[in-house]
Amino acid sequence: MPIEMEPERFDELVDQALDGIPDELASLVRNVVVLVEDEPPEGEPDDLLGLYDGVALTERQWTPGVDLPDRIFVFRGPLLDMCADEAELVEEVRITVVHEVAHHFGIDDERLHELGYA
Repeated sequence: MPIEMEPERFDELVDQALDGIPDELASLVRNVVVLVEDEPPEGEPDDLLGLYDGVALTERQWTPGVDLPDRIFVFRGPLLDMCADEAELVEEVRITVVHEVAHHFGIDDERLHELGYA
């Protein structure tokens, strides 16, 4: 059965997951905003947990002052639906955040699966 959680508490879990990224990696994240949405956008799978919308650093060509920030979305509804308790939710939020940040660095889903972040 899915758990219920106030949006503010869920946001705290996302912040904790971001804080858990090692400083040496976090310092390399450039021009990215992390957003929490209730549900995935129309046309995406209903059980999508997160989404990276941007150009990976490995493929980026910088144009100073022109590039909009990349966006990482974390979808609250599907994460709450798949977890049975808060401990499981904390872990799934962590995995989702790391997974989407990894896309920012150009790491694909296949490699993330090998690393246990898929």
